[in-house]
Amino acid sequence: MKTAFIICGALAREVLDIVDRHGWEADVYGIPAIDHMYPDRIAPDVERRFRAIREQYDRVLVVFGDCGSRGALDAFLAREGLQRIDGPHCYEMYGGALFDALMEEEPGTFFLTDFLVRGFRGTIWRGLGLDRFPQLKEEYFRNYRRLVFLTQSGRPELLAKAAEVAATLELPLEVHHTGYGLLEERLREWMDG
Repeated sequence: MKTAFIICGALAREVLDIVDRHGWEADVYGIPAIDHMYPDRIAPDVERRFRAIREQYDRVLVVFGDCGSRGALDAFLAREGLQRIDGPHCYEMYGGALFDALMEEEPGTFFLTDFLVRGFRGTIWRGLGLDRFPQLKEEYFRNYRRLVFLTQSGRPELLAKAAEVAATLELPLEVHHTGYGLLEERLREWMDG
């Protein structure tokens, strides 16, 4: 059965690694992670990608949270009879119950993943316009009380970079090694189903 994943670009390295580790025969198509800064683009971009590949595959899984699309992604998927991996966003997919506990403990938590640490300057700093208007940092991050790095790899260079981000944002840093968490479990369940 020919399989494709249409994935959020923020999950690309991790999904490719999971596919490789399990030896799955699946093609992976990414949607630009920058769509998170413009969530109205998510559903149309997934739809375009699906329409471009649908004739080539027996089954397609969309590996994306809702990520701010306000239900537009799920509405498109329902019309096409497609499935999306469970989960509202990657923090929950990686952290599972830990994410819920951290939010319960401190709602003012700013989360990072390996992807967001690697691309912090481009994705977050530039994406929020802080490269042009650094004075907005205080306003954007006013209600945050801590930074939590949910690391998939635990790589030392990413831990060091997360510490730099925490210093830049003037937030205390907590690090939790999650691995691929529920993302891998849910992909495995879907592939086995």
